[in-house]
Amino acid sequence: MSFRTLIPGELKTQDVHKMMLGAIAPRPIAFVSTTDKSGQVNLSPYSFFNAFGANPPLLVFSPALRGRDGATKHTLENVQEVDEAVINIVSYAMVQQMSLASSEYPKGVNEFVKAGFTMLESSLVRPPRVLESPAQIECKVKDIIRTGERGGAGNLVVCEILAMHINEDVLDQHGQIDPYKIDQVARLGGDWYTRASKGLFTVPKPLTTLGIGVDSLPDSIRLSHVLTGNDLGLLGNTENLPSAEEIQVYTEREEVKSLLDAIRGDVENSTTALHLAARELLQKGLVSEARLLLLCSVDQG
Repeated sequence: MSFRTLIPGELKTQDVHKMMLGAIAPRPIAFVSTTDKSGQVNLSPYSFFNAFGANPPLLVFSPALRGRDGATKHTLENVQEVDEAVINIVSYAMVQQMSLASSEYPKGVNEFVKAGFTMLESSLVRPPRVLESPAQIECKVKDIIRTGERGGAGNLVVCEILAMHINEDVLDQHGQIDPYKIDQVARLGGDWYTRASKGLFTVPKPLTTLGIGVDSLPDSIRLSHVLTGNDLGLLGNTENLPSAEEIQVYTEREEVKSLLDAIRGDVENSTTALHLAARELLQKGLVSEARLLLLCSVDQG
């Protein structure tokens, strides 16, 4: 039996970070909503997170300084201005949207809107809750502990729980949280996540060029009765929507022509059929093709 010994002081910070993410896993995800002093909302996930006591009930998450340049995360700036936060728990049904919200959008961009989440007014703090989250925890920030000044250094945000909001759909007959119903996800290294009830899966990282977001999708897609939040999160993770020329080339493929011919007719039913076909493509990982199909017109001759 042999072991590889790694000494952090002898490695680049990003290499230490990658090895930590792979070894210290799975990690729960704090999907944190905050506001700055002007009321601008931010929503971002952090997997350096856990619970540290029940009396008082404390949670700690860490928005690290950005590794490449030591920049401060908007979340950290916000809790320094307004000492409140909501920690929203992430279920599998919202994981793709959560991932999209982790994009480095400029300050002032509301990730609730970009990722297609619904803002829900909190009862005791100013930051809003994520309606789609099965458990939303309102917190008072008690302390911020800086662990260093260089890129990759942590900032331990110590939060005291003021209120917890649990979706009754995830409770069992005894009023306790059912682990199968809440269906939480946790973070590992790279693109890897785990679904508590089913095991490992991957989520593509958001584009470094910034995805257009769910809010930039056409209403016919964004307001679909077929596509899920995860579907929309995948579709919004693109730099641009396909051009008219790209869509036209796609519709000339024989299999696409056959599909469009088969579903023409009643507008409502044909749209449903188109979206169901796109969902099948998304489930196969064919996200670009799903975008193209959704932008096809079933009324074309």
